[in-house]
Amino acid sequence: MRLLDRYLLRELLVPLGYCLSGFLVLWVVQDLITELSTLQNSKMLPLDILEYYLVKAPEFVVLILPMALLLALLYTLTNLARHHEITAIRAAGVSLSRLGAPYVAVGFTLALLSLVLNELCVPDSGELAERIKSRHVPTQPHATSKDKVLNDGFVNSRDGRLWQFEACDTRTGEMVAPIVLSKMADGSRLWLKADRAALSNGVWTFFNACVSKESAQSNSIPMVLLRTNVLAQPRFSETPDEIRSELKISAMLNTLSLKGVKRADIPISELMNYLRLHPHPNQSAALYTKLQGRLATPWTCLVVVLIATPFGAASGRRNVFVGVASSILIFFAYYVLQQLSLALGAGGTLPSWLAGWLPNIAFGVTGLWLTARVR
Repeated sequence: MRLLDRYLLRELLVPLGYCLSGFLVLWVVQDLITELSTLQNSKMLPLDILEYYLVKAPEFVVLILPMALLLALLYTLTNLARHHEITAIRAAGVSLSRLGAPYVAVGFTLALLSLVLNELCVPDSGELAERIKSRHVPTQPHATSKDKVLNDGFVNSRDGRLWQFEACDTRTGEMVAPIVLSKMADGSRLWLKADRAALSNGVWTFFNACVSKESAQSNSIPMVLLRTNVLAQPRFSETPDEIRSELKISAMLNTLSLKGVKRADIPISELMNYLRLHPHPNQSAALYTKLQGRLATPWTCLVVVLIATPFGAASGRRNVFVGVASSILIFFAYYVLQQLSLALGAGGTLPSWLAGWLPNIAFGVTGLWLTARVR
């Protein structure tokens, strides 16, 4: 790494650390004021509260990373321009694109970090935080495990099957009293009822099973085809991950609009599992827009670098607070465009891929164009 790159990185990382720390402190204080009575009722100790906010921190870090990077980068570049350091660097033959290379590396690294946090840490952070909050609260005698779902079912539109059960362990896929309804090509329907079902070596096995067939004619009486103690169904391709994702997203779709679901509630892996079972879902535009938005969001950190570099590196003596004000205006414009494009995508007005990536494309291309025009 060149001496210049180390210097530019050092000038950025210090304000970036201050911005992240400041935002985190403000968030903890604000949340503590709001949740103080709830935390006291939960009989949480100081160490419990510390662990509680450490678990919840990744979700907030993902949200503030682009804003903190934008604020720190504009502050840094404005400060360098104010002291004519950028003019001196460029006079030495260093182009603006080369000057911004270490910042692009930082943006790319933070984008990958945001993606990892968003997919591996954030989805479970809310549930882990609730466990910590209820750690000292007496457990209800008939409380249900988080992995156990009672009296529910799901649809596999891909293969034309409807599943119902009295209980299901979403971690292993084991079911109690499962009923599987399969639609045949001739319009008839097959009913598979069993006392229990389990997934073994990738094959669904039903115990004390009964298979009956119902003709396509209305009000027909099902005819029993088979009764057996053990029945393997290798053609059933549903996996526990797909079942868990389908149950979770279906519950969200039934209780509230998908546009109102927080990003942390639906990871990319669960969206893809759901869409594998439902290639053409009822809310396809909203779901595919949500998926594209999830894929595009982490790369906001990289877009921030592209748009901030020409804004902050313009020559002239300027107050550093100009960079702060610029960061607020840029982030506000980005947020408005993001919400507008996602709404248009969810409504089917824009293609899903364009709705998810439009803010990144618009601001990224604008940043590259402005960089090329800076003298």
